[in-house]
Amino acid sequence: MAFPSAPSALWIVSLLTVLFTAVVHSSIVNDDDPLQPVTSDETVSVGGKVTLTCRVAESDNSSLQWSNTAQQTLYFGEKRALRDNRIQLNRSTPTELSITISEVQLSDEGEYTCSIFTMPVRTARATVTVLGVPGKPQISGFENPVRDGETVTLTCTSTGSKPPARLRWFKGREEVEGRPDVVESVPDDPTYNVSRELTLEVSASDDNVPITCAVDHPSLAPGDKRSEQPLRVLYPPEVYISPDEMMPIEGQKFSLRCLGKGNPEPADYVWERKDGEIPLLSKADGAVLSFLMLNKSDNGVYVCYADNGIGKGVGEYTLQVQDDARNLTDTTAMSASSGVDHAVIGGVVAVIVFILLCLLIVLGRYLIRHKGTYLTHEAKGSDDAPDADTAIINAEGGHSGAEDKKEYFI
Repeated sequence: MAFPSAPSALWIVSLLTVLFTAVVHSSIVNDDDPLQPVTSDETVSVGGKVTLTCRVAESDNSSLQWSNTAQQTLYFGEKRALRDNRIQLNRSTPTELSITISEVQLSDEGEYTCSIFTMPVRTARATVTVLGVPGKPQISGFENPVRDGETVTLTCTSTGSKPPARLRWFKGREEVEGRPDVVESVPDDPTYNVSRELTLEVSASDDNVPITCAVDHPSLAPGDKRSEQPLRVLYPPEVYISPDEMMPIEGQKFSLRCLGKGNPEPADYVWERKDGEIPLLSKADGAVLSFLMLNKSDNGVYVCYADNGIGKGVGEYTLQVQDDARNLTDTTAMSASSGVDHAVIGGVVAVIVFILLCLLIVLGRYLIRHKGTYLTHEAKGSDDAPDADTAIINAEGGHSGAEDKKEYFI
């Protein structure tokens, strides 16, 4: 076998180097090259629409072309190359080629190539990321109600997410921490199933409180997908007694109602009296204790027991019977009338006393005047009489020679 001479071998090596340099040069992207295509990566959710755009700064009348992940030509300029009705031409100019893909599927994910057939051929790639939309979360563990004080474990599961979704628990409006998410890949499918558990110790106040599982994922807006179920808690009844009248009146009808709040609602009621037997004129009918005619002997503390199968509750009511309202009215009226009579009598007595005082004053003045007259007459007669008897006679006008004198009463 003949080997090439040294000069011939050197020539072959030089030729290969030149060809390799040309190939490498054709694949290098020159940022300053106006004919170099420019694309951008896109993200889209399953079932959505994505637009792929390829642009060049200048055109030398060469055509732009889009190819899919399998290097199948989709569009060459304005010409459709692949018969897929989901792929439509959006815009075609010498410097731009834009296409849309509708009803995107997971299989549409990958690298798409834009080429311009110049010398050498220039290419650019765009990566399409397809998000798997998670399904609505499903909550399990609510099959049976839970008793007050027990614990319950709930599980939330969401399927079909890509990348894996994140699950969150809420009790009412407050977020509660569950166990870490469990992520499982789906065989022959790029999606994931995610589950998360929540363990709670429940109380009576938790009955009907909503428990919510929400999904967080880039393909969803906050709150888009969530499931909610109320807790069902069984607890003994809380009991209180309600009277049908605020004031029990002697001789009237009266009833007490036993109200029990529990889950389930109480079905059995028992009435007792703390300080004795239930009165004969009363009747217990389930939650109601009726008195046909109240009497003072009915006074006492009445107790109601309510049972709902989970436990018993007890309530008390102190009965204090009031006097008959009609007697109270008559007594009040008599008291009012008596008060009026006393006032009238007092007024009459005051008037009488006033009149008597006035009469006494007038009578006194009268007596004083008459006494003054006697003294005056006696004085007049004494001026000319030698003795008392003569003076009196003279004062009465029996002296013939006496001069008449006038009397003035002061």
